[in-house]
Formats: sequence, structure tokens, C-alpha cells
Amino acid sequence: MASNPATPATPVTPAHGSGQDAGHAAHSGQQHPIGLYLKIWALLFVLSTLSYLVDYFHVTGYLRWTLILVFMGLKAGLIVAVFMHMAWERMALICAILVPPMCLLVLVWLMAEEANHTFLTRGLFFR
Repeated sequence: MASNPATPATPVTPAHGSGQDAGHAAHSGQQHPIGLYLKIWALLFVLSTLSYLVDYFHVTGYLRWTLILVFMGLKAGLIVAVFMHMAWERMALICAILVPPMCLLVLVWLMAEEANHTFLTRGLFFR
């Protein structure tokens, strides 16, 4: 008997596997060692302690705010990179999440500079 071209001679397996294989594939994503999370947790604890010590030692002025903002940025960066798994994502996704807030920060900085200019200009002309 001749083979019919509409029916293949060998059985075709589904592209995504059976139900059991698909369930296993959904749970087998990236696995990171627990040591990485513990190290990041310890580093976050150290950065929080340093941030607290800035107030404890009564650091004042621009140095205080610079240190607080640097520690805050480092902690936020670690949280986003490791706990939100951004360190392992594609660059397009990273840019889609990080570029808009950076643009907003630039716009806020521009508005603050314009406000300073307006304030100083009014001080010169409306004495």
C-alpha cells in the first residue's frame, strides 16, 4: 500500500511537549544560588547601617545629603538588579524600565534650574 502524503509515516510530537513536560518547563527557569541572595542581603544591611551612621555621627550639609543619596541609589540598584532579576534580562527590557525614570529626573532637574533662574532674576529686578 502506498503512503498518503496527507498522513505522515512517523508520529509527530507536539512542539511544546506533553502537558507534564510543559508544566516542568514552566517551573525550570533560571535558578540562582541562595548564597547570592544572602550576600546581597548582607550588603543591603551594611549600606543601611552606613546610611544610619550618617545621622548618628551628625554629618551635616551637602556631605550628608550626598552620602544619603549615594547609599539610597546603591540599595535601589541592588534591589532592582538582583531581586527583580534585571541583571539577567535583555537590554531592551532594561532600557524600557530604566530610561523613562531617568528622563523624568532630567526634566525635574531642568525645572529646578529654571526655578532658580527665575528666583534670582526676580531678586535683581524687583528690589
